[in-house]
Amino acid sequence: MDNRTDPRFTARQQGMPGTAVPRAGGASFDAGLRKHMLSVYNYMASGVLLTGLVAMFTASSGFINNFFTPTGPSILGWVVMLSPLAFVLALSFGINKMTTPVAQAVYWAFAVVMGLSMSTIFLTYTGASIAQVFFATAGAFAGLSLWGYTTKKDLSGMGTFLIMGVIGIIIASVINLFLKSSMFDLVISILGVLIFAGLTAYDTQKIKNIYFQVAGTEFAGKAVIMGALSLYLDFINMFMFLLRLFGSRE
Repeated sequence: MDNRTDPRFTARQQGMPGTAVPRAGGASFDAGLRKHMLSVYNYMASGVLLTGLVAMFTASSGFINNFFTPTGPSILGWVVMLSPLAFVLALSFGINKMTTPVAQAVYWAFAVVMGLSMSTIFLTYTGASIAQVFFATAGAFAGLSLWGYTTKKDLSGMGTFLIMGVIGIIIASVINLFLKSSMFDLVISILGVLIFAGLTAYDTQKIKNIYFQVAGTEFAGKAVIMGALSLYLDFINMFMFLLRLFGSRE
């Protein structure tokens, strides 16, 4: 996926129930919530790990040459870059028609094609800087997600503003493909980090609140996948913007 083409905003349209006021349910209900959130984090972390492994293998094996040439992406390369968006759209708009196993399969396939599309970062940035930015992102993500989970403040009002920010970043990135302004790129990267930092906290609280509506229903398993997808996209995009800011180029 082209680093400047972000499907992030489509994951907001999940076809899932809206935010609900948590209901009191005692210790058993709290245990259910913890299990739900742990499943979301496990899927999210496993997806990120799979993406990283595929990206490293693709770059180190030379397989990347099938997708990207010195003059730009090949036809297959364009397919690889656009495929993640297709998977996000499929999950976002088709989740209600999918069974849980199908949704899981689509999620893993999405993680694989994301790895293929992100393999170029190993040709652009040094391995050390990629590792440093990754662990910095992981630390920031953990802190922001923990705050979103524990805060008593209602973050639902942030949603529209943040999604508008994502759309603005996409438009600005497309414009900068023609302007090629380093200053404009710097501003986009800084705003990108801030917006996806906010989305990490917002999405965590939203996933937590959605659980109160889907607990005990057949949609619960699919809610785990959609929650993992949202947090995955928050993490990956925050990582990519931080890499653009602090990564050391080859």
